[in-house]
Amino acid sequence: MAAETKLPYEEDYVKAFSAKHNEPEWMSKFRQQALEVADTLEMPTPDKTNISKWNFSTFKHDAEGESISSLKELPNDIQVFVDVEKDNNIVLLRNQTTAYKNLSKELADKGVIFTDMFTALENYPELVQRYYMKDAVSFDEHRLTALHAALMNGGVFVYVPKNVVVEQPLQAIFWQEDVSLGLFNHVIVVAEENSSLTYVENYISHNKEEETVANVVTEVIAHDNASISFGSVDNFAHGTTVYMNRRGVVYRDAKIEWALGQMNEGNTVSDNTTHLIGDNSYSYAKTVSVGRGDQIQNFTAKIVNYGKQSEGLILQHGVMKDHASSIFNGIGKIEHGGTKANAEQESRVLMLSKHARGDANPILLIDEDDVTAGHAASVGRVDPVQLYYLMSRGISKQEAERLVIHGFLAPVVNEIPIQAVREQLTEVIERKVY
Repeated sequence: MAAETKLPYEEDYVKAFSAKHNEPEWMSKFRQQALEVADTLEMPTPDKTNISKWNFSTFKHDAEGESISSLKELPNDIQVFVDVEKDNNIVLLRNQTTAYKNLSKELADKGVIFTDMFTALENYPELVQRYYMKDAVSFDEHRLTALHAALMNGGVFVYVPKNVVVEQPLQAIFWQEDVSLGLFNHVIVVAEENSSLTYVENYISHNKEEETVANVVTEVIAHDNASISFGSVDNFAHGTTVYMNRRGVVYRDAKIEWALGQMNEGNTVSDNTTHLIGDNSYSYAKTVSVGRGDQIQNFTAKIVNYGKQSEGLILQHGVMKDHASSIFNGIGKIEHGGTKANAEQESRVLMLSKHARGDANPILLIDEDDVTAGHAASVGRVDPVQLYYLMSRGISKQEAERLVIHGFLAPVVNEIPIQAVREQLTEVIERKVY
């Protein structure tokens, strides 16, 4: 199905949707401005992947989701992502409607904000406006960012004030229960000076046949000497075409660490870009993916070093089977003035069948002399020497392959900071590989 330029949602609909959610005037105008330019912008052009026939236009934009009073009311396949016995710091969106949320009184008293995006726009409009599609993502980058800005229909806002350390992870679950609903999700995570937090999110859907869209924009901002650990498990079903845009901005002596489990079943474009603005800033982007069936995936991990002595590290591991094909782009860029900066990357793809295709593209763009940089990339089959070693100790071939694959993906899987989510990611990998 060709991607259409004209949406079934016009200016009047966008105005009404904004009014329905009691959005501030600036947000309503922002939506309309984005809608006006959407048709004038080109689609993004991911390297070596033609998305012109992907579905970005067939979806339902608005739906209702029932609230729950306890996490124990969730279906079993959703419960596995949480500890139902604990009083979690969690926001659960069901069909983009807040079904459950909880933030400890201790964190609330310290000024921590963790809520759905519509509540944040209503209660903290000036604070949201300060960050919404400003430093990390611009609404007019291309057609999909403009459509996202016009049609945003859910998301969360996380804000940690200066000098506040959040010890327990904050978790967001986005449950696409309605098989036709499109997710135009916007996530903002901000850590002010000398603060720190861990945030984990899960995307879950069930539309194996029905076509819909996920157009997600995430902006993560780490101010001076702040630390953010960002983990995710993306598990959209086969019928969802996914555009995932995660951006980070890191200031002086700050860091953002990414641990991304990209387990979608449908066609996916993912852009994870981090800008190391400040001196001594740091980012480590770890991504793991498993492709199967006929899906096409394009993953770009990019870190741009602006600050002196900044350090950007990229690790991408993917496993492909059946007729799946994936592109893994690793881009390390050191701008002029980023002296003593370091850009390192590793991209490796393991193919389990003769029809699977993987492409690892390491790219270094260096505009400064006094720096260090390096890359490693490989695409291949399961190492027969490793299999022989394991099988020589009485392990079956299938179990030996399983151990090799889990060892291959472990550097990312082990970095997911919530045990329940980490275990579920492992189960998803098992289900996709075997």
